[in-house]
Amino acid sequence: MWVCVCVTGSPWCVGRGHRAEWQAGPVPHLRSNLPHPLRPTGRPDWSPTVRCGGHKPAGGGAERERERRDTISQPMSAEIVWGRGQVTARWEAVGRGRARRVAPPTPVNGCSEGGSGGRGRGASSGLKRGIQVHTRRQKEARTTVMSETYAKRLSAILLDAVTDKDPQMQEQVCGALCDFGESKPAEVLSACEEHLRLHEKLAHPYRTIILRAMEIVVSNHISELDKDTARAIILLASNEMTKVKELVSDWQQAASSVLVAVGRRFISSVMEELLSKFQPGLLPHPCTVHTLASLSVSNVFGVVPFLTSILSTMLPMLGAAKHDSMKVVFCCALQRFSESILEYLANLDQAPDPTVRKDAFASDIFGAYDILFHQWLQSGGAKLRLAVVEALGPMSHLLPSEKLEEQLPKLLPRVLAFYKKHTETVHVSKSLGQILEAAVSVGSRTLDIHLNSLLAALHAQICVPVESSSPLVMSNQKEVLRCFTVLACCSPDRLLAFLLPKLDTSNERTRVGTLQVLRHVINAAAAQMEVKKPVILSSMKLPLLDTNNKVKRAVVQVVSAMAHHGYLEQPGGKAMVEYIVQQCALPPEAEIQKLGADSEALAADSVRAISVSTLYLVSTTVDRMGEVLWPYLLEFLVPIRFTRALSPLCRSLVHLAQKRQEAGAHAPLIQYNGNVHLPSPYAITTRLLAVSSHPYVGDGRGAASLRLLNVLHQDIHPALGQRWVTAIPLLLEHLDEYSEETLSQKEWEEKLLVFLRDSLAVVSDNTWVCHLTLEMCKQLPNYNGTPLEKNFLYKCVGTTLGAASSKVVRKHLRELLETARYQEEREHENRSESEANKVRSALILCYGHVAAGAPRELLLARVEADLFWNMSECFSTKVLGIKVETQDPALRLSLVQSVCMATQAICSSAHSSSFHLSRKAELVAQMVEFIRAEPPDSLKTPIWKKAMLACTYLVTLEPALEEQVQADLIHSCLHRVMAVLPEPEEGDSPQESLYLDTVQVLKDLLTSLLLWNMTPLGLQVMLEHLSPWIKSPRGHERVRAVGLSACLLQFFLQHLQISALVPFHNLGLLIGLFSPRCADLWPATRREAVSCIHSLLYLQLTCVGFSRDYQDDVAEQLLSLKDGLVHPDPAILFHTCHSIAQLIAKRLPPDQLINLLLTLFESLGDPDKNCSRAASVMINCLLKERGNMLQEKVPEIVSVLRSKLQETQEEHILQAAQHSVFALATHHCASVVSNLLGSPLPFDSHTCTLWRALALEPGLAAQVLGLLLEKISKDVLFEESQAFLLSSTPDRVATLLPLAATCALHEVASAPASGPAVLELYPQLFVALLLRVSCTVGVQPPRQLQAKERRSASSGLASRSLEPCSSAVDALQAVLVRGGNEDVVQCMELDGGWQLLRTSAGHEEGVTRLASAMAKFAGPRLPLVMKLLFTTQSSMYEVQRVTSTAFLAELLSSNVVNDLMLLESLLYNLMARQKDTSARVRRLVLHGLANITLGSPDKVQTHSPQLLTAMIGGLDDGDDPHSLVALEAMVGLARLMDLVDAWDLHAVLLHIAVRIRPFFDSERMELRSVSIGLFGHLNKACRGDCKDVFLEQVVGGLVPLLLHLRDPHAPVVTACRFALRMCGPNLECEELAAVFQRHLQEGHDLHFGEFLNTTCKHLMRHFPDLLGRLLSTSLFYYKSSWEDVRAAAPMLTGFLVLHMEAEQRPQVDLEQLLTALQLLLKDPALKVRLKAVKTLGRLVKFA
Repeated sequence: MWVCVCVTGSPWCVGRGHRAEWQAGPVPHLRSNLPHPLRPTGRPDWSPTVRCGGHKPAGGGAERERERRDTISQPMSAEIVWGRGQVTARWEAVGRGRARRVAPPTPVNGCSEGGSGGRGRGASSGLKRGIQVHTRRQKEARTTVMSETYAKRLSAILLDAVTDKDPQMQEQVCGALCDFGESKPAEVLSACEEHLRLHEKLAHPYRTIILRAMEIVVSNHISELDKDTARAIILLASNEMTKVKELVSDWQQAASSVLVAVGRRFISSVMEELLSKFQPGLLPHPCTVHTLASLSVSNVFGVVPFLTSILSTMLPMLGAAKHDSMKVVFCCALQRFSESILEYLANLDQAPDPTVRKDAFASDIFGAYDILFHQWLQSGGAKLRLAVVEALGPMSHLLPSEKLEEQLPKLLPRVLAFYKKHTETVHVSKSLGQILEAAVSVGSRTLDIHLNSLLAALHAQICVPVESSSPLVMSNQKEVLRCFTVLACCSPDRLLAFLLPKLDTSNERTRVGTLQVLRHVINAAAAQMEVKKPVILSSMKLPLLDTNNKVKRAVVQVVSAMAHHGYLEQPGGKAMVEYIVQQCALPPEAEIQKLGADSEALAADSVRAISVSTLYLVSTTVDRMGEVLWPYLLEFLVPIRFTRALSPLCRSLVHLAQKRQEAGAHAPLIQYNGNVHLPSPYAITTRLLAVSSHPYVGDGRGAASLRLLNVLHQDIHPALGQRWVTAIPLLLEHLDEYSEETLSQKEWEEKLLVFLRDSLAVVSDNTWVCHLTLEMCKQLPNYNGTPLEKNFLYKCVGTTLGAASSKVVRKHLRELLETARYQEEREHENRSESEANKVRSALILCYGHVAAGAPRELLLARVEADLFWNMSECFSTKVLGIKVETQDPALRLSLVQSVCMATQAICSSAHSSSFHLSRKAELVAQMVEFIRAEPPDSLKTPIWKKAMLACTYLVTLEPALEEQVQADLIHSCLHRVMAVLPEPEEGDSPQESLYLDTVQVLKDLLTSLLLWNMTPLGLQVMLEHLSPWIKSPRGHERVRAVGLSACLLQFFLQHLQISALVPFHNLGLLIGLFSPRCADLWPATRREAVSCIHSLLYLQLTCVGFSRDYQDDVAEQLLSLKDGLVHPDPAILFHTCHSIAQLIAKRLPPDQLINLLLTLFESLGDPDKNCSRAASVMINCLLKERGNMLQEKVPEIVSVLRSKLQETQEEHILQAAQHSVFALATHHCASVVSNLLGSPLPFDSHTCTLWRALALEPGLAAQVLGLLLEKISKDVLFEESQAFLLSSTPDRVATLLPLAATCALHEVASAPASGPAVLELYPQLFVALLLRVSCTVGVQPPRQLQAKERRSASSGLASRSLEPCSSAVDALQAVLVRGGNEDVVQCMELDGGWQLLRTSAGHEEGVTRLASAMAKFAGPRLPLVMKLLFTTQSSMYEVQRVTSTAFLAELLSSNVVNDLMLLESLLYNLMARQKDTSARVRRLVLHGLANITLGSPDKVQTHSPQLLTAMIGGLDDGDDPHSLVALEAMVGLARLMDLVDAWDLHAVLLHIAVRIRPFFDSERMELRSVSIGLFGHLNKACRGDCKDVFLEQVVGGLVPLLLHLRDPHAPVVTACRFALRMCGPNLECEELAAVFQRHLQEGHDLHFGEFLNTTCKHLMRHFPDLLGRLLSTSLFYYKSSWEDVRAAAPMLTGFLVLHMEAEQRPQVDLEQLLTALQLLLKDPALKVRLKAVKTLGRLVKFA
């Protein structure tokens, strides 16, 4: 029997005779015929479920009737208890109207799972359990009331936060509501509903967010919603959706989405609500219609049964719609309704009612169609018309067949007309396709009438250019092609009759569009196109000739489609294959030129790329194409126009050949059978070998060609198989190992030639070789455009001829030679020009020989008019009347030789001295031009020699040359002859002989020029021309120049005629020019230089009256010193130079001494280092020998030395200058020092060099240091002046003299030789300079230096600024280095101590690092230094006290003070300074006392009471407004913690913890980090007896430590990590301590959220009583000044709440918590608001 149970589940309903009510549901055998206007059409299984009549809702009959209607409308569940309660089955309406079996519910009323429900104890026990359940539910109900109140409050807070302006915040609130809804969906939905209902004026963007959240909750928990909640949501969403008449898309769409989401389960209720607003006679809200349409799509099976009544109701509304917007909504709804009906009909096998038919909707759809088409389409706006067209597509499928046939003549033209009116035509094309499909499905004949117009309109659409960035256009083309498919299937003949003529047009777009359609129908309508293949192929002739790249791409795509469907097997198919190959051979240039500005042809889509891909795919994937392509593709290998297609051709041929080999292993691959178009084996071999010579060209055609050769070896020659199978893979492997950049072309060609040679040897057939040779010669002209490949083919021809018979060789060689001569026709033309030049050259030479042989008496009269003029005419030619000189070297040489012969003949005449050659300057200029035109660094022709010889003869003739012409002649000749590189020593070569002759001619030319001015001035001018070459950095140029000078001096001495005493004023200058060359690297130069000096000394003697044959003993000694100059030992060499200088000093007039010295000073910069050193040696010798005569010249000498040092920084020059200054200072020390001190500041580098020279001798250095130290110590340190009237503090300006003395001391101490003097004064120097540094920190340079820097800056010149402090630091560094403490300097440099010492901010740290370095590396020097520093502790200057205290404090960090027994005195001295008036001094005292932990840790316990007292006193220092003393005290305590006596520490532990707690939240990062770190040390120290006392402090600091892990400063975070690790053991929770140790290790990344979550979980598990305290502490940080900390505080709150238990709820002040979180929702920082919202989402636990 069936027992009906109340669905409320109450056990009191059974057996009480309660009246049953029926409910709709698909329950077997419980049918109902209850009438209802919205009952689904055709639902035979509309069944009731049983409902207890005792549970009636309050209210009258109307309420009961409404509930009854709801019950009937809602497909709810039915519970049926079978038999005696043994089996309970539940059936639920699910999915799209189908019923499924679900798990049975918990049995009630004693119906247990395993026994009878009505027997014995089971029944009574079931009744008791029911009573207990009822009681428990009553208690739960009371709790629920409280929970609901809190849930409403929490939801209200979140909902209020929706109004945040930030979109991210709004999304977070939406997410929080959704999270809340995961656990409390009904409460959240109720709160959202109430909020929206009560806040009518809430702006629609915020209402949209709430509705979105409701949609998500509903979608995720649709199965958990009860009817009442669903009903409320439906009413709300409906109201929101229709609240305003205007369309507000986001808001109304969100409300509509809520209804759609609810409608997935409660379809009846949703439909009832929607239909209540969809009443006959009233125009509904647009969103109501839109929602109905959306529901029809989301729940097809649930809505379609309602559509008959909906359509019948809607149909009258269509006429009432007046506005286009409303009409558009109706159109969209009709479109969706039609699509849903079509989907329902297409899936009838799954539908709940398979009896539904299309006819049920036909009349209503046609009625709607009539209005849409005949009314709205005629008069509506563009948007409405487009909506109508979109709707007509799916509606056409539902029209009755006869009506569709009737409407098509009007429908099709109207739809096509929209192509002209709308730009976005994709919807039109889609609708048209649906209409066409509907028409074809009913067999309409109307299509034939309108086919032409259809084709024309569709074709116009397909011809629209597709932009890659326009998806709408591409989608439209897809829909248009779909239409063509429909037409191709029903009318293929007329389609082709329309399309194929379009291929003959020249319009690009038309042809491309037609080809696209043709490709599509070939693929999509293959069966219909089968018989049309010949017609389609023949129509492709004109497109194959089109040169447009877009058309080409389209043709290639059509050919590809044809290949897949068997078109290419038809006659004419090979033309398509040839076309593909032609496109594969396109050059890149052709493609680039044909691409337009709007072209789509990208690199990947280029015509060639598509063609290459198509050819390969067709070859490899279409099996039927094998017979078409093989051997046809071989015909394209040899023609040169297909060269670029070789690579894809070879790949395809290799694949085809391999397939044929697999089919028949031993059969030949190429069957000629009279096919004359196939290339012969010789042609294939030649072609593939030639293109393989450059293997990487053309997409790697070399490797592809070799692979094809390998496959065709049987057809090339049967004997080649075994050889090629092994040789070709080796060649391919070689190509794989290299790239185009790394492959050696020569090596590769050699490998190919070896391969060819071996192949010929294997064949060993003279006839075959002859045929191959003929083919190679035949193909040679094909490679005229590629000379590199032609060159290789020549090599191949030679290789094959080597294997051929001699007769064949002779024949082919003769042919090649004849061809070569023919190709060299241009050389033949050049020979005619060369012949003309030879004639002119011979004629010019004739004139020269005529002049040489002519009688001298006749020559002078005609040499200019006849000879020189005719030579010039023959040498020059005229072009268009303009005289042009030839560039032929042979012709030039002929002219030079002729001029030389003519001038030599003139000079040999007896009347030459009186002969006036008017063309002399012109001829000299001509010769100079020829000399300059020759290559400057080599001597290949005798033009130089002949031209200079001609100039030698010309110079002797009248008139005299002008000075500039003479200078140009000398310069040109010297520039060419001197620069010629010497020939390798290989004996007497023709080049060497020519050069020697040229040099001799040059000597003659120079002496001829010197004869015109035989005076000391003329000699000097000549030697000035040679001076650059004498000082040249190249040895061969120097030796030549000095040799020429020696010849000139000797010539001058021999031809000098003295008629009166003439002073030789240039002697000092000339001796200074040659004397450094006595040490030249080239021995020959040294010897010639001594000869020059020897000649100069005799010239001096001659000028003062000595006879020419006088022999001077001193001068003759120079010759004896030549042997010493040959020795390679530098010591001997420079000793010889010293001796030469002594001899010069003996004979040099006093007035020439300064000139000689100045010239030698210039020689210090000689590029030859030996010469420079020789100059230095000679200078020192001269100063030593005759320095007593230079008293008045000291300033000048110093000035010259300084200027010389400015020019170069060579080491030997610096040494020379230093020796010179030192030599002067030994005679005039006071004068030199005084002069140097008066040098302008800052000292330039040259002045510094001279200062360092004074330290060369220790005694002199000690005297200088003493004087400088006195000036530093006794003068005023600085002057104070107020630069501006409004300045509150005066400026400190350094005084000039101490600054200069400091700089000088630095330079002197920098010299290594000053070491002994520095050691003697070490303590005084160190302390004085240290205090000098402290007093000059921040001090400005003297006023005059500042003005100088400003002038330099304004003029744009860079100048070295002089900082007083930096100069003192530099001097201190130099003293340390000279005192043997280089390690101190290096240590300071590595640590950056020197830079710190110079700055006000880092001065203390710099002093500290200096003290540390001194303690480490200079311990024995510290006692005297400390003694001097103790005296400065009472200085009136604070800066000196700070510096000395910092130095002494740092010494305590080293054990050296303990070793030197200075610890006690040092501690006493520092503790005495604790009451210093300077906070900086007090802080440094604490720092120094803490340093004892580093230097003397074993002494800490001895002094622990004093140390702790001092530190605690620092914590309580009230005179420091910045708490720096307290900061230092905390740092010191942290350092002392592990070393002081435990009892002493425990006595002050709690006091310290209390004093440092306020610093945890200090605004200063240092105070936070140090105090938190000290707290960690206190935790570490308190383990043991005192940790119970300290536990309170640990708990109080836990929240600050956790939150400051998000501190913006890394040191604070590091301190928190350490402190928390130390706190862990004191909390007596192993899990929590393990979490701290695992997550907070240094160097590991911290995922703060995960860590905080784990920490809170353990805190709540092990310390549940701390919840309230932790929460209240975290609330304090809700007002933190740091965003990250402020954001972390609500995170901590949220995680604590997340892991709390119900028993802990009394500890939580929810009101306070919610209030605080509400305030955070208004925080200016977005991250804070986001975290607050996240935390509010976690508070659902209290709901």
